[in-house]
Amino acid sequence: MSQQASMSNPVNLRLPDGNVRTYTGAVTGETLAGDIGPGLLKAALAIKVNGELWDLRRPIEADADVAIVTRKDEEGLELLRHDAAHIMAEAVQELFPGTQVTIGPVIEDGFFYDFARDKPFTEDDLAVIEAKMHDIVKRDEDIIREVWDRNEAIAYFKKIGEHYKAEIISDLPENEVVTVYRQGEWLDLCRGPHLPSTGKLGDAFKLMKVAGAYWRGDHRNAMLTRIYGTCWRDKKELQAHLTRLEEAAKRDHRRLGREMDLFHLQEEAQGSVFWHPAGYTVWLQLENYIRRRLKGAGYQEVKTPQLLDSKFWEQSGHWSKFRENMFVVPDEVPSTDEDAPVLSGKAKLMALKPMNCPAHVQVFKQGIKSYRDLPIRLAEFGCCHRNEAHGALHGLMRVRQMTQDDAHIFCREDQITSESIAFCELLSSVYQDLGFPEFKVKLATRPELRAGEDDVWDRAEAGLAAALDAAGIPFEIAPGDGAFYGPKLEFHLSDAIGRTWQCGTLQLDFVLPERLDASYIGEDGAKHRPVMLHRAILGTLERFIGIMIEHYAGRLPVWLAPTQVVVAPITSDADTYAQEVAKALEDAGLRAKADLRNEKINYKVREHSHAKVPVILAVGGREAEARTVSIRRLGSNDQTVAGLEETVAALKAEGMPPA
Repeated sequence: MSQQASMSNPVNLRLPDGNVRTYTGAVTGETLAGDIGPGLLKAALAIKVNGELWDLRRPIEADADVAIVTRKDEEGLELLRHDAAHIMAEAVQELFPGTQVTIGPVIEDGFFYDFARDKPFTEDDLAVIEAKMHDIVKRDEDIIREVWDRNEAIAYFKKIGEHYKAEIISDLPENEVVTVYRQGEWLDLCRGPHLPSTGKLGDAFKLMKVAGAYWRGDHRNAMLTRIYGTCWRDKKELQAHLTRLEEAAKRDHRRLGREMDLFHLQEEAQGSVFWHPAGYTVWLQLENYIRRRLKGAGYQEVKTPQLLDSKFWEQSGHWSKFRENMFVVPDEVPSTDEDAPVLSGKAKLMALKPMNCPAHVQVFKQGIKSYRDLPIRLAEFGCCHRNEAHGALHGLMRVRQMTQDDAHIFCREDQITSESIAFCELLSSVYQDLGFPEFKVKLATRPELRAGEDDVWDRAEAGLAAALDAAGIPFEIAPGDGAFYGPKLEFHLSDAIGRTWQCGTLQLDFVLPERLDASYIGEDGAKHRPVMLHRAILGTLERFIGIMIEHYAGRLPVWLAPTQVVVAPITSDADTYAQEVAKALEDAGLRAKADLRNEKINYKVREHSHAKVPVILAVGGREAEARTVSIRRLGSNDQTVAGLEETVAALKAEGMPPA
């Protein structure tokens, strides 16, 4: 509808500050921004219309709440990344005719686009593609939205050899509007919205890497080439991101894990970790610390089976909604007959537990529980398995076998607030002890795929929000990110280089106690359903250790370090004294050893520093005679000399775990 045709239908646009601007007919965001001021017009990228992001030049034909979006807004940054993907696709097809473009979404910190080409792209192609992208930005091509007839769009893309685009359109719902965006002479299928022109993108982008990707993520489909890029508001932000990536590469837990001899992974045990003695020492220290904290907070530790009958998972709802992520095991003896199949295919099914909650309900159900017994807090360092795709696995951060610092609190509804507050206080204290004082909280609400009725979800979401309000903890909403049986609080901590990690969770569940028939006897003598709080602080020990390795760049706190002190004699004449010093440290409870190898002291210091040993004590004839040690701290070239007894006492205090 043109503005002239709608002269009789005034359009009232309400701005975020409450002011209303009235137009005689349809109006674009570009016109609105220009009316407000030339500075805003220059900065404008798009417009939000009743909460939905629109192209700046798309006509608004009815009254609406609106807001101009600039690159300062999160939506603006996402739009820049979206358009960077399209400009990259235009550059690729301009440079390499015959290449098909498929999909190109925004991802965290950037974007990617998948391309179909007989000869896959390599890292060597990135510089020329990036240079062409800068040319397209300088050309400042107008980006124009067009609505196409579905069948005409399919025919067009088939005609020009873009079979993937034609397939995408064919799979769209019949009532879906098909929109194409034109950049100069180039066009692409897209829902939009987009920037007004390519020049609005700026120059704060960089192509990062090339990878293979199956069409639509299915290994049975064709292999495509995926090009990743990053895009930011300005060059300062881009450089800060590249610096963070450099620092993150130095801190990569997989590299440090090898250097520190903590763990390894191998093909024959996809997603499971081989912990070496040094790494398992870190594990045990962390596990024992959490165990002490849980005991102090009134938790009782349990141990439950890893392999459970499928009926528990059917009752809980996991079987129908989570089965693709479970390892299913037939309950039968495999055949050893070479002429027969190993498994009959008729056996009853069991599953390795992907989480501990149904098993904890079984523990709760043993014996009659009274309202006076609640809350009951059951904790378990439960070994769980999830059938993650091979391509999703990533060191310690994404595994198939994991151990959770898991616990379930069975309580009355009137205890939700107090138990939630107590958990938040415990979590905050633990994170402080482990070196993560800053974290944010998100309330993840009902997902599309869920168990339970809406009124139950209403109560659960309101209960968690009320608990956060009562605790004075600020939070934001994460719509649709809840677990399938209940909403949850997500605790996102920040590491030393500003990355965020979601670790702790608190999930409020009215559904599972009902499904698994858990009950207690109330004050009225009748049966009642307990509320179930699923909670974890670290999340999984594997992932949290990986996060800590990267947070500390391998320089773990003394109490966590696998080897806390190495005693290194300067000459072999001091070997006996070095052994005496190491024995004194061990007697004090420290993890210490003497390095008696026939190597120069500088070699020993360099090697143990590379292994991230926090403290090296160098001893020679002079130290042996005076009963002193020369103390060198990891990361420092300074040395201090102190008496043996006072050094042992000081290191003993330093090596004590928190709490």
